[in-house]
Amino acid sequence: MSVSGLLLSFALGGVAVMPSSSGVESLPADTVRLDELTVTSIKQDKQLFSLPVAASIVSGEELRRLNAVSIKGISDVVPNFYIPDYGSRITSSIYVRGLGARMDQPAVGLNVDNVPFLNKDAYDFDLTDIVSVEMLRGPQSTLYGRNTMGGQINVTTLSPLDYQGVRLNAELSGGGSLSANAGYYVRPTSNFGLALVGRYSHVRGFFRNEYDGKYLDWENSGGIRLKADWKPSSSVRILNALSLSILSQGGYPYENIPTGKISYNNECFYKRFLLNDGLTVRWKGEYVALSSITSLQYINDNMTLDQDFLPLDYFTLTQKKHELGLTQDIILRPSHQVDTYSWLAGIFGFYKHLNMAAPVTFRDYGIARLIEDKRNDANPQYPIEWDERSFLLNSDFTLPVFGLAAYHESKLTLGRWNLTAGIRFEYERPVLHYTSSCHTGYTIYDDYELNHQPLRHVPVDIDDSGRLHKNFFSMMPKVGVLYNIGEGSPLERSNLYLNISRGYKAGGFNTQMFSDVLQQRLMGIMGIGASYDVDEIVAYKPESSWNFEVGTHLAIPAARFSAEAALFYIECRDQQLTMFPDGLTTGRIMTNAGKTRSCGGEVALKWSPVEQLSFNASYGYTNARFRKFFDGIHDYSGKFLPYAPLNTLFLQSLYDVSLGAGKLARSLLIDVNLRGTGDIYWNEQNSVRQNFYALLGAALTLSGDNYSLQLWAKNITDTKYHTFYFVSIGNEFVQRGKPFTLGLTLSWHL
Repeated sequence: MSVSGLLLSFALGGVAVMPSSSGVESLPADTVRLDELTVTSIKQDKQLFSLPVAASIVSGEELRRLNAVSIKGISDVVPNFYIPDYGSRITSSIYVRGLGARMDQPAVGLNVDNVPFLNKDAYDFDLTDIVSVEMLRGPQSTLYGRNTMGGQINVTTLSPLDYQGVRLNAELSGGGSLSANAGYYVRPTSNFGLALVGRYSHVRGFFRNEYDGKYLDWENSGGIRLKADWKPSSSVRILNALSLSILSQGGYPYENIPTGKISYNNECFYKRFLLNDGLTVRWKGEYVALSSITSLQYINDNMTLDQDFLPLDYFTLTQKKHELGLTQDIILRPSHQVDTYSWLAGIFGFYKHLNMAAPVTFRDYGIARLIEDKRNDANPQYPIEWDERSFLLNSDFTLPVFGLAAYHESKLTLGRWNLTAGIRFEYERPVLHYTSSCHTGYTIYDDYELNHQPLRHVPVDIDDSGRLHKNFFSMMPKVGVLYNIGEGSPLERSNLYLNISRGYKAGGFNTQMFSDVLQQRLMGIMGIGASYDVDEIVAYKPESSWNFEVGTHLAIPAARFSAEAALFYIECRDQQLTMFPDGLTTGRIMTNAGKTRSCGGEVALKWSPVEQLSFNASYGYTNARFRKFFDGIHDYSGKFLPYAPLNTLFLQSLYDVSLGAGKLARSLLIDVNLRGTGDIYWNEQNSVRQNFYALLGAALTLSGDNYSLQLWAKNITDTKYHTFYFVSIGNEFVQRGKPFTLGLTLSWHL
């Protein structure tokens, strides 16, 4: 279906739900009035509109209406915020305003109940009973530190001090999907609450492997969350949130473009065990308030891939890792804010310790095609044959990382003017210990005189090890100016703002290139191939940016209308890009582009012309290009940055029909929505792209006193689109987007 047809369908949907003259219960305020939303992060002011920053809050009710159980559910809903759905849950790529990351360090930070997630491999998980998701766009490095140059996501879950009872949820949907979760919230005393939440989900899958007829993108996952909230006194509050989750999935339904088929012969899967525990202690004294946030995070996962994604025995990759992370954040601020001046200061430290094994198994066809044929083409008179039709390239890594930071922010109010200034100093030291080995061999034959007789045997015994380390120091300042339009006008709760801030993304080591380093080392023994400098090819530099932004928060309570809009310009140096090396190689390399720039704008509108009807709309435009990038072979200056969409669009109409008091069903909510994304360029040459596409969705929610029943549909027009593109050993692949999906969700609160 064309984009124009989708927009017409959306418009007709809005007309179809025009209100009658009968009285109807109003929608929740947080679906209409942005100015009444409050942030929940310890580091932010309470009112969203008082911040000189582009920010959106999606309430838990809005997430349930959109059938979103993870942060992927707000992709496109928030302007210039895009999370592609491809691969498996380890591929948690987030793009904001042209900034993003496909591997290693994230460009957007994530906190859940004020606890930071250090590894983006753990970003994609299901959460139940979400109260709100805050998305702060633009660099948030001053308060939140490294890897937040694109923005910061703060997720808040339900507290047992705010709700007591039982919450049940069950869902059936397309792709053979079913899920269920249950939560028990109890408050044994007036100042202590405890919540226990469990969940389970199963997905059969949408895409089959034509090689064996099995579904590829199947998934089984489950988890529990234990949350304790205690107020031992009026000045102390202690919150502890412990979560455990287990995931086992297939994924990687990559279609070979020349054949149009998803077909490969070796198994792909991803398994993950994830533990997070965060302890937040808040103390309010007579003059100062102190907050301490302590966290422990543990990831144990296994990603196994048929790395060629073809029905041929090239090679497979297994990546197993154990990572332990510890963080400590101490925040100090005045107990009582005065009208003219407020401040915040803190220190933050973290330690991560990663152990990873990443062996690549070369198989028969890969040995013949990538090693024997290449060597024999170079020297046909003395061909070789490998001793075995399968061998390992072993790589093991230990990667400890330590970081320490100090930060401060001040806010001065002078009449209608609010002035904000802050700075953060951060030090980080990553160290890489690596061991690479390969033990195999081959025989050289004489085809010149001896008619293919063995000439000699050459053993291959490679044992490489080493240690690399880097030291990174960064300074991340910001300044902001906000002007309140003032009392006595229809826009009295509105403002204009300007901010300038520096973003920073940490450097590190690209361990995924070690299989190529080892492969080239092996080829070098045979007198062919290129040799890699390990430090040069594996290490990559930090990425930094300056963000210049002007915007406005508008609210007209009498008209039930609110809006936010922003224009931005970003200068970025050493932007980290994931690229595939030229030739028949298997790895991915992290490289630094010289200079890039990103500019654009975004707007979000909410309007409720009458109590029972509301409209939401958001649009983001990003023009992100290379200013200077020469990779030694190609000059990409002026080209669009890959993987970041030029446009994001979200349109939604909501109509709440009252069915009357005293009935089993009290209301019917009709939701028609549209999400749009694109264009997306898939490579640095800009030779391949995904055109703009739009997905039509709808939901009918029937609600009673303590239950709701929702019938929902996504991609109603069954639009064909791609969420990912890449090249491996010279072959092009894409992943298709999910087709039309219908679902039924039952929620019950006791």
